Amino acid sequence: MALLEFFGCAFLAFGPPLAMFLLTIAKDPIRIIILIASAFFWLLALLMSSLLWLVANTLNSPIVVGVVFSVLFQELFRYLIYLLLRKAEVGLKKLTESDTAIITNKNILAYVSGLGFGIISGTFSLVNVLADATGPGTVGLHGDSNLFFLTSSLTTLCFILLHTAWGVLFFHALDMKKFLPLIWVVTSHLLVSLLTLMNPSQLYLATILPAYAVLVVTALWAAGAAGASFTSLKKCLTSQPTTVQVRVED
Repeated sequence: MALLEFFGCAFLAFGPPLAMFLLTIAKDPIRIIILIASAFFWLLALLMSSLLWLVANTLNSPIVVGVVFSVLFQELFRYLIYLLLRKAEVGLKKLTESDTAIITNKNILAYVSGLGFGIISGTFSLVNVLADATGPGTVGLHGDSNLFFLTSSLTTLCFILLHTAWGVLFFHALDMKKFLPLIWVVTSHLLVSLLTLMNPSQLYLATILPAYAVLVVTALWAAGAAGASFTSLKKCLTSQPTTVQVRVED
């Protein structure tokens, strides 16, 4: 049972991001490089947060302080990866003379960068939980909730998708010099991160429902910033594959 729970939680958290990676990134080496570079920048943010937490922990600071500065560091390094990608556009054009789609469409860079942030963030958030899910033993003893693993997986999936949408919205806001989307990215990141502090009290619904509500709003906003519309979405969902008739003459 523990092994089944392990695979179930792992596929729930990483199944959609894995599909996104395979369908949109895996075939393009430049996108893979950008994904890895973005993940590295998130690791730098994690390192800075860890160093700050060591100092704050010695001063008996509340965990809220660590969460707030962790979010701020992540957004700072998101800005740094934005600057790096914009500076590297000229070099990337020379490397991709045969296929410049990723360069001409800046939303692709933002999407790949955001997904890189999300995947590495989700990996570090859930890997230890999944390791415990394999056993021995199970949750639910001593009054603990048996929904812990399921909640952790849902939260991880939410953050991965949020980072992807945040990346698109963040890059678009900087390109267009719009401050409202930037404020939304930072404040919503802070909000969702602080909501997870209620998990030790087993208030899982109070964490998950607002987090997914923020995900819906952010995803729709990011899609609109990337040029999507209800008309294009409707065409995408209702389009039928075209058939080609070939006449063979003897």
